[in-house]
Amino acid sequence: MRGVFVDANESLAVIMERLEKPGDPKVRINRDPDITPEQYPAILDGAEIAIVDHTALPTEVARKCTGLKHVVFLGTGARSYMNPEELSQLGISVHLIKGYGDTAVAESAIALMWASARVIAMMDREMRAGNWLREDGMQLTGKTLGLIGFGGIAAEVARIASGSGMKVIAWNRSPKSHASVEFTDLDSVLARSDVVSLHLLLNDETRGMITREKIFAMKRGVILVNTARAAIVDEAAMIEALKSGHIRHAGLDVFNTEPLPADHPLTKIPNVTLSAHSAFRTPEASENLIEAALVHCRRIVKG
Repeated sequence: MRGVFVDANESLAVIMERLEKPGDPKVRINRDPDITPEQYPAILDGAEIAIVDHTALPTEVARKCTGLKHVVFLGTGARSYMNPEELSQLGISVHLIKGYGDTAVAESAIALMWASARVIAMMDREMRAGNWLREDGMQLTGKTLGLIGFGGIAAEVARIASGSGMKVIAWNRSPKSHASVEFTDLDSVLARSDVVSLHLLLNDETRGMITREKIFAMKRGVILVNTARAAIVDEAAMIEALKSGHIRHAGLDVFNTEPLPADHPLTKIPNVTLSAHSAFRTPEASENLIEAALVHCRRIVKG
């Protein structure tokens, strides 16, 4: 059984070469992170396993990938890039990798929260333009952080925030308990939080879940952090709230269109801090990710 890492960047390629063991399934590494979906059939060339790092795999393209039986997606958000149910109907199983970057993503969410609270990106831009902009920031010690969704990443965010003197409250779709976290209903989290951080998987239930009504149910002057998926939030309503000041600042790592176009409205709003869907990108997380992908490949071959 053959595999192809279809869209490897150089750092992930090097890690895979280092972690591969004698006797592992043969995986060819295509060192090009910028492939287009139309290139899948030629790159796979009949291989049964595709290791995919965030290149979309439309169902109509998958139909042309003769021999493809397994997609090992490097992350948890495969639904943003392919339709697992439709692929299943074609006989293609989609395998996800959970937990590999919980600490990395949590630290990025915390960084976006602090950068938003202290208006760092805005002051940086203004100083580079020759302006001496001095803005009042929000002191986060003693403030309330509300977590929407509570998996491994949110648990790490809670640990860091609690240690920094914040009160942490959370809502999750299923009952949870965690030291130093108060679990409550969604409306209460939205109404009480000085910072709201999103930690939900994208599915039919969560798509568009943070509606205009929910955005304007948040405290005026709230900070919104999203390192989960952009489609969870009503983007137009979020932009409206940012422009009106209802949302004081947003720290965003995920977008409906990626790469984010230079003329997108979010690039024109000063009270937004942007990062290029890179919350999970640390050497430690990458090593965990590739090791987990290889484990998937070994299990697939063993049946």
